[in-house]
Amino acid sequence: MKVLVTGASGLLGRAVVKEFEAHDWEVLGLAFSRSSPKLKRVDLRDSAVVDETFRDFQPDIVIHSAAERRADVVEQCAESVQRLNVEATTFIAKTCSSLGIPVIYISTNYVFDGNKPPYKPTDKPNPLNKYGLSKFTGEKATLAAHRAGIVLRVPLLYGPVERINESGGTYLFNYVHNTGHVKHVCNYQQRYPTHVGDVASVLRQMAQKLHEGQSFHGIFHWSSSEQHTKYSMTVGIAKALRLPYKHIQPQESPDLVTPRPHNAQLDISDTLDLGIVVGETPFQVGIREALIPFLPGLQ
Repeated sequence: MKVLVTGASGLLGRAVVKEFEAHDWEVLGLAFSRSSPKLKRVDLRDSAVVDETFRDFQPDIVIHSAAERRADVVEQCAESVQRLNVEATTFIAKTCSSLGIPVIYISTNYVFDGNKPPYKPTDKPNPLNKYGLSKFTGEKATLAAHRAGIVLRVPLLYGPVERINESGGTYLFNYVHNTGHVKHVCNYQQRYPTHVGDVASVLRQMAQKLHEGQSFHGIFHWSSSEQHTKYSMTVGIAKALRLPYKHIQPQESPDLVTPRPHNAQLDISDTLDLGIVVGETPFQVGIREALIPFLPGLQ
C-alpha cells in the first residue's frame, strides 16, 4: 500500500508520515521550503512536476495537507496564498481523479462563523477571514474535480514541534515563560486543540478502509472534545509543566487581530460512523510531551 503526503515537513504532515510508516505503508512525503533527505522536494504550484511525481509513484491514496495555515499571514498575502491553498489544490484533485486515486484534503473549522455550534459537515460555511475562505474554496475545488474526493475539517492542531512557535498551541508557552510581566490572554474565543497524532490516526484508518473497499466520500470532521480558550490553554500549559501562572490574566474580549469564529466546534458523528476509533489525547498530556524537549530541566 502506498500513500503520498503533501506538506510532509509540516506539523500535521510529519505525524501523518510517521503514522502510515508505523503501519507498513510505503510513504512518499512531499515538501518544499523545509525539504529534507527523507522527503521529495516538490513545488506544488508547478503542475508539470506534480503530475510527473504522482504518475511515477502511483499512490493508493493522497493526503493533501500542504497549505498556508497562519490566518494572519493569509490576511496580508491572500493573492500569493491563493496559488497554494486553492490553485495547487485544484490541480492535485484533478490529477488524482484522472489517475483514479482517492484524495483527502485537509481543511479547517474556520470555514464556519462560529455562531451556531456544533457544526455538522452539511452545515453551510460562512468564513470570517481570508484563510477560512481559501480553505472553503479549496474544499469546493476538490469536490468538484474529484467525484470521490474527501475533505477532513480539523480545528487548532498541536503536537511535536521543531520550534516552539510552530503551532498555535505550543506558542502560548511564551506567555507562561515570561513571568516578569502580566499577560492578558483571550478568554473569549472557544478552541478545541487536537493532537496531530490523533488526526494522523483518523487519516490512516480512513485510507485503510478505502483500500479494503469501504466506499465513502464528501466532507468529514475530526476534533478533540476538550473545550478551551487561549487563556485556559495557557494555564493548562503552566499546570502541565508545573510552572507559575499568576501573571496570566483572562481577557474577556476577542483579540484585535484577524477575525476568528467565536465557537466553531465540529460534530464528528459522521466520521465515527465510518468505524474510526481514536483514543483522544488530553491537552495537558500532549502539550507537555510537545514542550518537554525544549525544557530539559523539567524532564
